[in-house]
Amino acid sequence: MAGARLARQLPGATVIGEETHAPYNRVLLAEVLAGRYGPEVAALPSAEVRRGVRVVRVDRADRVVQCDDGSVVPYSTLVLATGSNPVLPPLRGLPPRELPDGVHPFRTMDDCLALGAAVREGTRAVVIGGGLLGVSAARALAARGARVVLAQQGERLMERQLDPAASALLRDHIEALGVEVHTECRVRGLHSDGGAVRAVELADGYELAAELVVLACGVRPRVGLAQAAGLDVRRGIVVDDQLRTSDPHIRAVGDCAEHNGTVYGLAGPALEQADVLAALLKDAPLKDAPVADAPAAGAPTNAPGTTAGATPQPGRPTPHPQSSDGTGTGTGTDSGSGPRYTGTRALTRLTLNGHGPLDLATFGVTTPLPGDDVVRLTDATRGAYRKVVVRGDRLIGGILLGDLGAVGELARTWEGDEPLPSSPLFHLLGGS
Repeated sequence: MAGARLARQLPGATVIGEETHAPYNRVLLAEVLAGRYGPEVAALPSAEVRRGVRVVRVDRADRVVQCDDGSVVPYSTLVLATGSNPVLPPLRGLPPRELPDGVHPFRTMDDCLALGAAVREGTRAVVIGGGLLGVSAARALAARGARVVLAQQGERLMERQLDPAASALLRDHIEALGVEVHTECRVRGLHSDGGAVRAVELADGYELAAELVVLACGVRPRVGLAQAAGLDVRRGIVVDDQLRTSDPHIRAVGDCAEHNGTVYGLAGPALEQADVLAALLKDAPLKDAPVADAPAAGAPTNAPGTTAGATPQPGRPTPHPQSSDGTGTGTGTDSGSGPRYTGTRALTRLTLNGHGPLDLATFGVTTPLPGDDVVRLTDATRGAYRKVVVRGDRLIGGILLGDLGAVGELARTWEGDEPLPSSPLFHLLGGS
């Protein structure tokens, strides 16, 4: 997603992408799996991409990239938008390279289409991982009529984003869709028969019958190409405020990039980084400037079903208008030196359909410190929950489930980082 966004703003760039599909919005994969959208709906505005071609080596001395089809492409500026890979957990019976039949990650369009082709009414499916990605996959499979079990090692669903009360409401909603949820449940291994998965074994020895297993255990920045080239890599490819790596002729954006110690793994920051870099490169020569692996960057960990908004920090100029995929950008500028990427304040949002849709949004700091004010509004009958955290006269975070009529105002208040009015804090939870 980041590479495609960048390429559309840089006519003449060469884009090399390993996936055979045209660039697509990874945020919509869960909707495609659920059968609500066709794959064509997820397509992004066209960008010329050399599809199905993998860059295997970066020669920094000669400034060329070598591809698996034997081609050699020179560059003046190289942009790595290699995205992230799904984490494959160390399970018994799970080979590191070739997965048994019926075992799927959930990261790419190919993963989505393979899952869609395999699921049938009544298919016994086990989703391993109860984070944003696992919840999205479980509800999509349930919408297709599968009998779904969701196995989460942690104490609650989406524990990184939600507090216990919000997670409990989310679990109620997921179970109402027919999904069987197990928390504090560690998966030990897989059992296969004739090369096809047949069961998932838990740590206590109990086995869950399975014809389909989805691995939703998170993602990891795809940095192998950068490491082999000798670039500075920590969790991700280290970049500065101009998205430069340790080689000034190489930039990085999206899931693979680590800025100021943070790897975002969300669609909003990836798109904002692409916009900043496009502004920086527009006056640069691009005749020989590939953008490597454009379709591989994205969201996902801004997982399918979620969007993340990129917003301005105090002192930044007015952000660009909202983009068509629901994400905004907050490109900062430094007078006299052009645009800078100074970080993203991301809002995560997810809509779950089923027995009445459930909207979910989280942003900022949701775990209060001593002295913080916390305002909660819970309506168990309607399955609604709202919580905001206030520090001094600033809104620093919130969790919203149910009717999200107030999310726009709350997000704007948080994004602007402006002092709150002196009126009672309960007005923050209203719909107006």
